[in-house]
This record gives sequence, structure tokens and C-alpha cells, in this order.
Amino acid sequence: MAYTVLARRYRSAEFDQVVGQEPIARTLQAAVAQGRVAHAYLFTGTRGVGKTSTARLLAKALAGGTPEADAAIMQGRDTDVIEIDAASNSKVEETRELIANAVYRPLRGKKKVYIIDECHMLSSASFNALLKTMEEPPEHVVFILCTTEAHKVPATIQSRCQRFDFRNIAPADIASHLGRVLQQEGVRAEPELLHAVARLAAGSMRDSLSLLDRLLASGEKHLTLGLLHELLGLPDRELVSAVVDALASGDAAAALDATDELIRRGLSPEMMLESLIDRLRDLMLLAQCGRDTTLVATSGAAREQDLARAARFDAAALVHMIAVAESVHRSLRYSSHPRAILDAAMVRLAHAEKFADVAAILAGEPGAAPAKKH
Repeated sequence: MAYTVLARRYRSAEFDQVVGQEPIARTLQAAVAQGRVAHAYLFTGTRGVGKTSTARLLAKALAGGTPEADAAIMQGRDTDVIEIDAASNSKVEETRELIANAVYRPLRGKKKVYIIDECHMLSSASFNALLKTMEEPPEHVVFILCTTEAHKVPATIQSRCQRFDFRNIAPADIASHLGRVLQQEGVRAEPELLHAVARLAAGSMRDSLSLLDRLLASGEKHLTLGLLHELLGLPDRELVSAVVDALASGDAAAALDATDELIRRGLSPEMMLESLIDRLRDLMLLAQCGRDTTLVATSGAAREQDLARAARFDAAALVHMIAVAESVHRSLRYSSHPRAILDAAMVRLAHAEKFADVAAILAGEPGAAPAKKH
């Protein structure tokens, strides 16, 4: 049989299975139970956060009722739940055809549901054609509009919809869900791997499951952080830690050596700085928010080690170092000598307390750069 990717196999089948959007799921479930279903909804949020899955769950609650119908709706092939990709069906003629068919009652249940994905791709003429029907829709029709760019949806359309904003899913929630998926798949994984995948997914459950699919394709029964680094070409965590330790000690030579090793392993100067900024951010948050903060996606030994590292810096020093690294990262795009710029940045960060802030110098306050703990 053909392989079905994890993002499809582990898509939420019930409202109580929705991850990261529980308030929205509860509200929609209550609306159905109380008979307070609106005639039009607008689901907005970044990719992979559950907009289309939730739209199908709502459609199933309205137009389903039998196992066969429910399965057809969740797979996007039901006759009473019409899914339209606006990116490839944006012409006004297609919208008019949709509206013309809306007058016909559903074949099976009480509701006919139209799910319009990426609705912001509809043309202005298509939105105008849709507007009249959304003002006075047939009683059996429900529209669910999904978009990643709500600002492109006309205000006249938005005003006729109940809007739900889907937030990015927290890394901890993603990591927890990935753990449950791997348990069902019969595969073990390091906790740090799950947190790393969750962090890379940037709030998207679909992206995290796609990354997990790549890892499972390796055939390994025990997934490790090292495997993730190998497959994606990510920087070695220990080497990035070595850079941070060298900066904390003011040891420019050690920082340059660790940086050189990362570059020789195929990392670009831009990726090197991105990795350093991410690590410095973690240290800053641990220093300010404490051991139990949920803002940092690490756990166990890795978190304990970073707590010890964070104690070696002043919070102000970490803020200063992040700002410097970000400024250098922007400069690399236009430099013909990126390696020299990167090495100079490492030296500057290692001796941050010796560099006066330029703005402070201009203000007549030399030596204003924050000092590090030793």
C-alpha cells in the first residue's frame, strides 16, 4: 500500500484532538451543540496550524452523521462538503458557478458546507460575486474561508464572517504531540530531538510532522539529535556551546577555533550567526525567567547546562551580544568578505566589555557596553 505521510495520518479527527487551538475547538463545538452556527466563518493563521483540519471538523459536525460520511469529509471527498483551492480557482466564473450550485440542497444532511482554502487568492470580482450570497445565504449553506493573509480579504467579506485567529502552536505542545506520534509508530527518540524539531517547525504542526517523516525515512528505531543535524545540515550543538563558552570566558582564540570548525563542516556564516543568536536568546530567557520557563524549548541535561552558561553572563551583556550578532548577520548579505566579518564579530563578542557602544560614545559616555561575568 502507498505510504501516507504523518501529517495526514495524525490529523485531528475530533474537536478534542485539536492541538494548540483548544479555545477555538471548544467554541465551535459549543456553537454546534447549541445550534448557534454562523453562516460564514473566517479562519486565519500561519501555515500548518490547523485551519483546514478544524474546518473539516466543523463540516463533519454539520454535514456528517455516519462513519462513511465522516470519513469522506475528513478526506475531502464528500458531496455535501465542497473544498475549493482559491489559488487555482480564483476566476469570477468559477465563483459564480459555486454560488449557482449553492441553491441546491445537500444530498444527505441538513447543511452544505463550502471550505474555501487560501481565500485571499480570490480576485476582486470573485469576492464581489461571493459577497451577495454571504449577505443572504440559503439556510442550508455554511461558508468556511481559510487564509494565511487575512489583511488581503476585503473588509466587506470579513464583516460577514465570524473570525477565528489560529495562533502558532507552542513548541512544548508540538513536542508532546510528536512524542505521542512516535509512541504509536513504535519508534524511540531523544527528548532533545523532539524539542529541536518543534523549534524548527516555528509553530507549525504540519511542518514538524514533515520533519519527523524525514527522520523516520532513515529507518532508525532510535532517533537522535545527531541524526537531525546530519539530515538537515544543522550546526552541531556542542560546537555552538563551545563558541558560547569561549565568549563567556573572553577567549577570542577558542571562539574563532570553534567557529572555524563549524564553517569547515559546511555551515555558512549566516547560519552560524543564526544558530548563535538562537542560543544567546535561550540563555537570556533562562537568565531572566528562570529554570521553569516555557519560552525555551529544551529540557533535561541540555537545560541544566544552559542554565549554568546563562549564569556566566549579565542579562544586559546577552542583549548586547544578540544585537551585535543580528547587525553583523544583516551586513553579511552585502559583504564580499563574509568570513572576515564573521571572525571580527567573534572577536568583538569575546571582548564585548572592551568595546564602547557607539551611541554612548557619541553621547559622551564611553565604556557603556555591558560587562560579562567571569
